[in-house]
Amino acid sequence: MKVAVVGATGLVGSEILKVLAERNFPVTELIPVASERSVGKQVEFKGKQYTVVGFDDAIKMQPNVAIFSAGGGTSLELAPKFAAAGITVVDNSSAWRMDETKKLIVPEINAHTLTLEDKIIANPNCSTIQMVVVMNPLHKKYKIKRVVVSTYQSVTGTGKAAVDQLFAEREGRTDVPAVYPHKIDLNVLPHIDVFLDNGYTKEEMKMVNETKKIMMDDSIQVTATTVRIPTIGGHSESVNIEFENDFDVEEMKQILAEEEGIILQDDPKNAIYPMPITAHGKDEVFVGRIRRDFTQPNTVNMWIVADNLRKGAATNAVQICEALAKNGLI
Repeated sequence: MKVAVVGATGLVGSEILKVLAERNFPVTELIPVASERSVGKQVEFKGKQYTVVGFDDAIKMQPNVAIFSAGGGTSLELAPKFAAAGITVVDNSSAWRMDETKKLIVPEINAHTLTLEDKIIANPNCSTIQMVVVMNPLHKKYKIKRVVVSTYQSVTGTGKAAVDQLFAEREGRTDVPAVYPHKIDLNVLPHIDVFLDNGYTKEEMKMVNETKKIMMDDSIQVTATTVRIPTIGGHSESVNIEFENDFDVEEMKQILAEEEGIILQDDPKNAIYPMPITAHGKDEVFVGRIRRDFTQPNTVNMWIVADNLRKGAATNAVQICEALAKNGLI
């Protein structure tokens, strides 16, 4: 099993290498790949050093699968070249997510739809992934009508430069270029990605459109407000879900507690609820603060947290590869 990691020196690429090692994915040969300025650098995987190669060399080395985390422009240009060489691509960028010819995969929900013909597979947006993992078993039981979500997203979602900005501000330094339009330390920015003509940001519309595609149900209505906050452990979401059918809160908690990949943390009297600081470095999605919305029927409020670099990116991508390997598709 030859595995290429494209963008291996970046924040998510480094996390992919960690997750591949931790989950013992059967890598027989690792091919770390990056742009020309990083070619020749060394990365570590399972205690060994590997030399970063360029894109053309990586294609010649014929990996079984290439996990891309190198930005949308790179993916649009290079993923088709890898695919044309018979290499299955799992792409972390937004480049292919809403392409009607490409699958958008969260393994717990729709890995069963993958076939040998799927040579470019899209990994969803981090904030969408953690929400739909929780929504899916509830949708099966109670049928979701509408979702109102407000996110509280880590600076790690923007990348290393954003983490550097946060800590430079915290230390009172001005030697680091700003990646946000305003200060992020001790602040909150209701602005992730660019604003669109409808007044929503691109990030907000990703959550709307990707949810329908992953859940394979266009009837689910989603409205989102996405917000950047000065944390690094993971993304948090306040989610209000309206169902067609009524529910019992305790039964709902039981359903979520028994679901693979979800950890229920719901004991508010003892201050037990999901937080980025405790989700950091974990692969699961954490859910708590589950309570009935008393203002309208068949509606629940909950709080969902996950490490955006793990389940929101690297772990989900590796889980896609696991599903491909299990079903003989790579």
